[in-house]
Amino acid sequence: MDYRIDEIDKRILYYLAQDARNTAAPKIADEVQVTAATIRNRIRQLEEQGILQGYHADIDYERIEGYVTYQFNCTAPIPERDRLAQAAFEVSGVVSVRELMTGHANLAIKVVGADTNDVSRIASELSDLGLEIDDESVVEGEYHHPYHPFGPEDVPRGPSLADFMSLAGGAEVVEFTVSDGAEIAEKTIETAVEEGLLADEVLVVGIERDGDVLTPKGETEIRPGDVISLFSKEPLEKDAMEVFGT
Repeated sequence: MDYRIDEIDKRILYYLAQDARNTAAPKIADEVQVTAATIRNRIRQLEEQGILQGYHADIDYERIEGYVTYQFNCTAPIPERDRLAQAAFEVSGVVSVRELMTGHANLAIKVVGADTNDVSRIASELSDLGLEIDDESVVEGEYHHPYHPFGPEDVPRGPSLADFMSLAGGAEVVEFTVSDGAEIAEKTIETAVEEGLLADEVLVVGIERDGDVLTPKGETEIRPGDVISLFSKEPLEKDAMEVFGT
């Protein structure tokens, strides 16, 4: 039977995602008005259930002289996707692998290289595994925040930038969370296009909802709390983002 999390669990996950290093059990206990022992027990249960999988350092490798961070978007045959994702994770220099529920470019692999030759070596090893590298780009910035619906009610719910990536030719991929009360919320992608809320050059390429990755279709409804990935052939204007916020 799946472990069912309650409001206390959600608040624990929120604060740990915000800053695990500087968040002690007594601090969370004060926020949710339970004992510190209860918080410690809940954290242990979340770890045992595989919901809380680790505490990772957020490292800016670009600040280390000579190092560069790349993202490779790769395609793996669907029956081999899980195996190749694990194999790619074992390549020296690969720091994260994200499996996407799509047939094309279904692995997003982030790597760190000591120099461009090192990045080329990593690309070669990924190709040798049988992965097709569709494109690659330098990661210029990466931003993280907790999942707002798990947090206190007074936390701002504006559209939050989670990731940004520039591609060749001025194209961009942007990932962010849809806010409560957003103009585009509760509308299907098709309706949003018809009403001019989504420009023709902007494509919704991914939706993450409640831990599940959805394949966007015309009839897919955009909801508050969704983590949306947008692809734009041209640099996105601020106005294009405002429909996802309040």
